[in-house]
Amino acid sequence: MDRKNASFLDKFAEIAAKIGNQTHLRSLRDAFAVTMPLFILAGISVLVNNVIFPWFFEGSNLQNAQLWGTMITNGTLNIAGLLIAPMVAYSLSRNKGFSNPLASAAVAIATLVIMMPINTPITPVGAEEAVLASNVLTYGNIGTTGMFAGIIIGLVATELFIKLSSIKRLQINLGENVPPQVSKSFSTMIPVILVLSIFGFIGLILAVFFQTDMITFISTIIQEPLRKVGTSLPGTLIIYSTGNLLFTLGIHQTVINGTILDPLLLTNMNENMLAFANGLEIPHIITNSFVATFGMIGGTGSTMCLLIAIFLFGKQKASRSLGKLAFAPGLFNINEPVIFGYPIVFNLPMMIPFVLMPAVGITIGYYATVLGLMNRAVVLIPWTTPPLLSSFLTTGGDWRAVVVQLFTITVGVVMYIPFMRVSEKAAGIAMEKEQIELKKAEMQVS
Repeated sequence: MDRKNASFLDKFAEIAAKIGNQTHLRSLRDAFAVTMPLFILAGISVLVNNVIFPWFFEGSNLQNAQLWGTMITNGTLNIAGLLIAPMVAYSLSRNKGFSNPLASAAVAIATLVIMMPINTPITPVGAEEAVLASNVLTYGNIGTTGMFAGIIIGLVATELFIKLSSIKRLQINLGENVPPQVSKSFSTMIPVILVLSIFGFIGLILAVFFQTDMITFISTIIQEPLRKVGTSLPGTLIIYSTGNLLFTLGIHQTVINGTILDPLLLTNMNENMLAFANGLEIPHIITNSFVATFGMIGGTGSTMCLLIAIFLFGKQKASRSLGKLAFAPGLFNINEPVIFGYPIVFNLPMMIPFVLMPAVGITIGYYATVLGLMNRAVVLIPWTTPPLLSSFLTTGGDWRAVVVQLFTITVGVVMYIPFMRVSEKAAGIAMEKEQIELKKAEMQVS
């Protein structure tokens, strides 16, 4: 790699690292890390309710058993927006070094509720037409629909709260004899009042002059256009491939994918799970479980394909030894031993399939779904779920998805083989040169 290319890659990596480590994006990543177990539990409950329970129950007994999953869904997916807002606020406060992150979380929850619509259409049990109800919170607004609003409100309200809290004239000081927590609450009292009042005024303007509310506004104007672009096939491939390219330069792919793509994909996944739980048409093809299942087989870069290629066609003893060590963690999508041990990082021949293969796998899965060859992803599964099992579970028990994933693995093995051979030859030449230099050095010493 010449100096110009190396310089360009270094600058590219530096810019991408700055973007990924930007405080707000890092806070989003931290917030989703906290809420992810809840959404995985929701995925398990949806799977059990709609796939497992029907094997054992029917009629009223099935309905009674499914109350278990319904209650869990209500406490996870159906309050996704209400969960994410305080988590974003808390994470952002900690990342900015603010002394009272709990107050930020409380402000975010209050702000989100303030921005909810005053009148909401609801459909009574047994009725066909919706009626307007006032002063109610619905799962539709605090759940997956309000998830993006929760993110934005969590960020904006927290930023405003932190800035106002830093103004000394707005702080109430009760002296040293007051307990610390009481002192903290009074020091932020005026900023809390101001933030909530400002958002209340914004809500008033939206309701009176525009006949809308912040949740609807954010969903319509920001969330949907961004999601349509970001989670389309071209958008996903561009963002995900960029993240993988960064990984080959030593920067973890979550810097890009975890901050830009994952929130959009998780929203899609949550909506799919809710639709599946309610027997509705599944709205999205590309979700985070879909990408993980067909674009991260064995981990980022689908390196399980490389391991299989090593076992079948690898000639270097060192590569085969590494493959044996890396196979067990690779089954659970932990592939740092391959990425840094083979290595793939800064290894130009291996960088090519590492970036291209996930894009190929996602494309195969996408068109297999479009053509009706397998079900859509309807269950959020842990990222450590092994290949083949992952495709079966995330599609709600569709065996055809296993066949598609197996085909994708085969394509990946074929794709990795020529680059693996080039890499082995390059490594062999480098080793020979090193041995010649060592012999020359020994001869000079003797």
